[in-house]
Amino acid sequence: MNMPVKMQYFKNPKNGELTPSQLDGLARELDEIKQQELDDIGEKDAKYIRRVYSTVRYSSLAGRACLFAGWFPPAWVLGTGLLSFAKIMENMELGHNVMHGQYDWMNDPKFHGPSYEWDIVGTADNWRETHNFKHHTYTNIKGMDDDIGYGLLRLFPEQRWKAGYLLQPLYAIPFAALFQWGVAIQNLELGKVWMGRKSKQELKQEWAPLQRKMGKKLFKDYVFFPLIAGPAALPVLTGNLVANGIRNLWTFSIIFCGHFTKDVEVFPKNVLKDESRGHWYMRQIRGSSNLTGSEAFHILTGHLSHQIEHHLYPDIPARRYRAIAPKVQAVCEKYGLNYNNASLVKQYGSVIKRIVKFAFPFKK
Repeated sequence: MNMPVKMQYFKNPKNGELTPSQLDGLARELDEIKQQELDDIGEKDAKYIRRVYSTVRYSSLAGRACLFAGWFPPAWVLGTGLLSFAKIMENMELGHNVMHGQYDWMNDPKFHGPSYEWDIVGTADNWRETHNFKHHTYTNIKGMDDDIGYGLLRLFPEQRWKAGYLLQPLYAIPFAALFQWGVAIQNLELGKVWMGRKSKQELKQEWAPLQRKMGKKLFKDYVFFPLIAGPAALPVLTGNLVANGIRNLWTFSIIFCGHFTKDVEVFPKNVLKDESRGHWYMRQIRGSSNLTGSEAFHILTGHLSHQIEHHLYPDIPARRYRAIAPKVQAVCEKYGLNYNNASLVKQYGSVIKRIVKFAFPFKK
């Protein structure tokens, strides 16, 4: 029988149920889009990521040079701005995309996903485990995708309510400002240690490489550069602090707007039973949302403003998502799937509503 395949969870009414043959058709058409891009990947993509690398490098150098004259307020503002830009670009358009293996085909050590180490306090190895594997494989599956609320926030009615969530509208603010630190400790799974499901010895082993990485980054931004700046030590230190904070807030905003907006869904573990490729594609679409904006805006987001396309094709160079998006949207419309796409302001507003609403024990 060619009956619609139903999943047992709170379903967004904007999405229609698909039959097995429709799911096969969805997979076939989305696979065709992917193959077209894979067949076209080449020197244009290599030139692009090399330009991004150079942009990050020189804007960082320029920013730090300006901060050395940071006792002059305009120089401090310019230096902090350039350093913020460099850190955002390195985090979003360079590090994140390279670590997804989008440029492994270049055989260039600078853009080798399995060995790239980025400029945040969390280790790349932890990120590749929690994000590249867990999140992209088990996208929005409750109990398997640790990115759902990052263990701190209740953002969906399917999450069990606890009294501590009443404070989440308040502690979400420092979490956003310190986002790189939250991401860094995510893979430690501290909750399991507190509940006795993980030994302190295991925690100690996992903590060691993270401690080294945190130490290096703290020393670089808050000891080394202020020291060599001499009389400009304080402007350099504050410039680094503000640049890291701006990067954290921007990253938090883009990631949350790609995963926790009004129409995004979460799923129970049973969706994995006999999950077809069409099912997997459908789950990525229902569990993600996009942002509208200019070309510059998309670049600053690492093209994660096209979160739907990123979840469908995480190993395709992200610069291609803008061209792919209309094709993906057409496929979604054909199969009755909601293509969640709106401005940053609108999507961020719906994220804030989730943070506030589900601080209370609402079921819908």
